[in-house]
Amino acid sequence: MHFHLLQHSPHLGPARIADWLDSMGHSHTIFHLYAGELPPRPGDSDALIVLDAPDDDTLPGWKRDEEKLIARTLDSQRPLLGIGFGACRIASTLGARVSRGTYAETGWQRISLNHDSPFDLPGQFEAFTWHRNIFGLPDDALPLGGSEASPLQGFSWDAGRVVGLRCHLEATPASTRDRLTHLPRPEGDEVSPYRQDDREILSDSTRFTQLAPLLDRVLSQWLRNARRD
Repeated sequence: MHFHLLQHSPHLGPARIADWLDSMGHSHTIFHLYAGELPPRPGDSDALIVLDAPDDDTLPGWKRDEEKLIARTLDSQRPLLGIGFGACRIASTLGARVSRGTYAETGWQRISLNHDSPFDLPGQFEAFTWHRNIFGLPDDALPLGGSEASPLQGFSWDAGRVVGLRCHLEATPASTRDRLTHLPRPEGDEVSPYRQDDREILSDSTRFTQLAPLLDRVLSQWLRNARRD
């Protein structure tokens, strides 16, 4: 399969997603929208991945083209995955509300799987978070589960063909250092009870290692569901 990835910041790339695609024998093209590249045309790939962006992203000239591409992919039978900001974009296109959460959420948080969750994940697991924006559950979608600060950390729609993840299973030490070094913290982070400082976030490298099998489960299930007749 060939994947198109939409990247909104030089410091928020695909991270471990790119490694997973390569390891599974898939090819991919990254469209650097922040650098002036236009989104691809609908139907030019087998699947679409919409990556993260800062919460305060101003969504410049490519906004409408990206919206159209997401909508066309939702109407197709092609797999669609959104990470962070990308999940918010998909949820919004599906009619769900995207808003500011009560608290910013940064660093490692414990996620509890919802009893209705279709995701092949442990009942509880730790994931990297970095956001203030949250989204509601789209109509006909199933929830992943949530943390104390964010009751909805992801969703599955159209029998799993479409997946949105608010949390970051793709994070690596390198991608996280890039984020910490170059991007501002989400609004309200300084007073949030759900924040970690840079040192705490990077203190235990095994946390990143433990994300790898979780990402593998989600991506494998996503593509398996999308291929069902």
